[in-house]
Amino acid sequence: MRLTVFWQRMAEHFGAGYSETFARDHVMAELGGRTVHEALTAGWDAKDVWRVVCAVMNVPHEKR
Repeated sequence: MRLTVFWQRMAEHFGAGYSETFARDHVMAELGGRTVHEALTAGWDAKDVWRVVCAVMNVPHEKR
């Protein structure tokens, strides 16, 4: 998954403003105690990060 697609999906699900706040501030154990930004910077694949976000935030299957 390209980062542009990842950020598109984040904005579609959380809204343009909140997606950035969520990605910067929400620490998830499933990302090794990292935020979305930290996980991506650490080299996590965007698709894997999106899967974690979907699981943690109960994103409906049709939006995954």
